[in-house]
Amino acid sequence: MRIPGYTRYFDPLHYRSILFDQRGSGKSTPHASLEDNTTWSLVSDIEALRTHLGVEKWIVFGGSWGSTLSLAYSEKFPERCIGLILRGIFTLRRSELLWFYQGGADWLFPDFFDAYKAVIPEEERGDMMQAYYKRLTGDDEEEKLKCAAAWSTWETATSKLSVDPAYIAKASDPKWALAFARIESHFFVNGGFMTDGQLIKDAHKIAHLPIIIIQGRYDIVCPAKTSWELYQALGGEKNKGVSYRIEGTSGHSAHEVATEQALVKAADEFKRLKAD
Repeated sequence: MRIPGYTRYFDPLHYRSILFDQRGSGKSTPHASLEDNTTWSLVSDIEALRTHLGVEKWIVFGGSWGSTLSLAYSEKFPERCIGLILRGIFTLRRSELLWFYQGGADWLFPDFFDAYKAVIPEEERGDMMQAYYKRLTGDDEEEKLKCAAAWSTWETATSKLSVDPAYIAKASDPKWALAFARIESHFFVNGGFMTDGQLIKDAHKIAHLPIIIIQGRYDIVCPAKTSWELYQALGGEKNKGVSYRIEGTSGHSAHEVATEQALVKAADEFKRLKAD
């Protein structure tokens, strides 16, 4: 499947790019479905896709939520991975979620946070994720779409170093926004269906693999602290197979110039890797 914009990092003369829409999103049906939709069901889907396509081993690539899935998959199936390219690391820890959805990131984007907060009654703002989830899974269709737009606007507004109105406009697409907000909130209120900190605790399972971590210095959605802690859990400077790269002019999005260039460079470097 060719998902616009996501094959640009890979030399088509060298790589076979395999992309998929996870359960409930994109072209996958049923749209915005939460049934049997967990981190581990998605990991099973990825492994089923590998088997179906007859791929023995592959390079796993993902950013933001994609980095979460990449870590979960590779830690469960390290023998199927040649290497990993990860961006904007997100490990689903409660502290990461609270920073962005409850309080922390609002110190930098108070205007957009106020708009995100405004759709929730004041008495429920002590747990914003739960309040959103209740509405995004409720029966009031008008409220559901309103909350989906507000949730999605908050994330798109904060994803780049400079606020990008064209990027925020994605949130005005009700189909996209509903799947995005509904599925995210489902995973978040359920702690990603894993123990808190599990992905970093289990990083030793993939420490033998070549890994490139690319992180925007000014990433508000997934701050650099998480990627740094993952890097340290992988062995830090002592592990010569792991490279940690901070992009000093980038925020969270993969579609910022420096980050795009870093991802292309990483993919080019990994041309040297071969399946055994």
